[in-house]
Amino acid sequence: MSPSIHWFVRQSPLLMALVDETLTCRELSNGWRANLTISEDAISGKGSGNGSDKKTATLLTDLITGTGSELLQPQLKALFHSHGKLHEIPVALHNNRENTVGLLSAWPTPTTHDKTPSLILHVAVDPKCAETLDELARIQSRHQLILDAAGDGVYGLDRNGRCTFANDAAEDILGWCRKEVIGQVIHDIHHHTHLDGSHYPKEDCPIYAATQDGEIHRVDTEVFWHINGSPVPVEYTSTPIWKDGELDGAVIVFRNISQRKQMEQLRSEAYAEICDLKEQLEQERDYLRDEINVSVNFGDIIGESQALQRTLAQVESVAETTATVLILGESGVGKEMIARAIHANSPRADKPLVKVNCASVPHDLFESEFFGHVRGSFTGAHQDRTGRLQLADGGTLFLDEIGEIPLNQQGKLLRALQEHEFERVGDDKTITADVRIVAATNRDLIKEVKAGRFREDLYYRLSVFPIELAPLRHRQSDIVPLAHHFLESVCQDFGRPQLGLTQQQADSLSQHHWPGNIRELKNVIERAVILSKGKRLRLDLAMPELISLPADISEPESNKSDFLTESSFRELEKSNLIAALEYANWKIAGEDGAAALLGIKPPTLAYRMGVFKIKKK
Repeated sequence: MSPSIHWFVRQSPLLMALVDETLTCRELSNGWRANLTISEDAISGKGSGNGSDKKTATLLTDLITGTGSELLQPQLKALFHSHGKLHEIPVALHNNRENTVGLLSAWPTPTTHDKTPSLILHVAVDPKCAETLDELARIQSRHQLILDAAGDGVYGLDRNGRCTFANDAAEDILGWCRKEVIGQVIHDIHHHTHLDGSHYPKEDCPIYAATQDGEIHRVDTEVFWHINGSPVPVEYTSTPIWKDGELDGAVIVFRNISQRKQMEQLRSEAYAEICDLKEQLEQERDYLRDEINVSVNFGDIIGESQALQRTLAQVESVAETTATVLILGESGVGKEMIARAIHANSPRADKPLVKVNCASVPHDLFESEFFGHVRGSFTGAHQDRTGRLQLADGGTLFLDEIGEIPLNQQGKLLRALQEHEFERVGDDKTITADVRIVAATNRDLIKEVKAGRFREDLYYRLSVFPIELAPLRHRQSDIVPLAHHFLESVCQDFGRPQLGLTQQQADSLSQHHWPGNIRELKNVIERAVILSKGKRLRLDLAMPELISLPADISEPESNKSDFLTESSFRELEKSNLIAALEYANWKIAGEDGAAALLGIKPPTLAYRMGVFKIKKK
């Protein structure tokens, strides 16, 4: 430091002092010593006594006393960085005889020759300052009480972002004593990094911005850092302070919103869970509708054939276990009904039975259909989706047409079935699912394995307990009971009067080959009901090849000619008339009478009845 400045300050008759950045007094004027009786030893550092009274330096607090000293210190420290000045700040000076008040001004010294920064302090003593200082202390005390009564934390900043005042709530929320933060740059203490630890430049800080752009900044998405190093989610408002038309700092009002953030997080998680449950319920609703539809259209498993009884015995044996079942059989034999029977008789009956038709799933959506996906994982994934495996958790997953799964996807399915865990598309979280697998196919999987179109390990994983369903042509005794059941349910669904099967129609159905199995039989019955008018089932119109002549007269055993004798023809005609009359409950005329059914006029029918001597029993 330049000796001329030291000399100037020391020789001044005014109250002047030189202080460094630690606010330690390095020089004191003769006027200060003379008027306030400060000893030479107090400034030189030689000490003024023995023992605990020995001093090494004079601090600013040794010269200036009172509560104003705490607020003055950060303002003086700020001058070392801003190169500004203070003008006539009321202060109380320490005096051995009494307290003296004055107006303090301060400014930095030039550092042309001496690189050590210092401040020159000058105090103008005025007798009226005592009253002014007392009033100022009273106002400051009242303002501090008001600040401390506020439930939100409050910080005051100067133009450089340094703290000028704080309240009790600020200490409680962030743990810092106000004496530790006054004079410090608040951003460096509380707002120095983002929550993830990345650097938060001061130039981007909304708190600091209010002291530069003069605008109010409101933020509720950031954190302040507690004295213990933990982040505190806060909501704050940074409001600029104007003085004489110029920006003079800012006031920061903030509150701890940790509980609110926790509630928002819980609410968000609850909402996500509700959405998942909603989607799951909607899908379960669709499955329930499907099951109701199956129950209405197919009912329980119907039939008494030995082949069906063997199958049902296998179902009863395996249902109570958790073994994987592979159902084999031609298309339309009722593989899904067997899968439902296994589920209904298992301990998982109160859980969902989820069906997947593997043949209907597009290859590029296989993973999404089975395992689910998260929003944004691929184009078109606008929301999270629950996969079929997760939906069937605790229940049964029925994989229909298992042989249609693409080869490149079979390995992923095998892993999920073996380990009972999987990941949704676009998600790294592993999901565990307890699912029983029942698969079905009309393909010969052994041939598919040999041809390289089906994984051998997946085949053995699925075929723990194979069940083979016999085609309908090998269950002739089940055809007529199934036809009666379908006829009853179809008439009810279509709003038609109940129709019946004649013995001739039943015999014709039993003799048919039924390449489409049960599905074909149901389709024929539906078609016959639609084509029927009145109370007669027109099975001949639904499938003409089913209806043939009675076995006892269609082909005379004496020869295989294509004509009938007169007596045989008359007997056939008589039998036909009787069948029509019985079907019409012996009603001759009318829309549903026997004459209308035969396509003749009532008098003609009455005449023929007389010829053949046909009478109602």
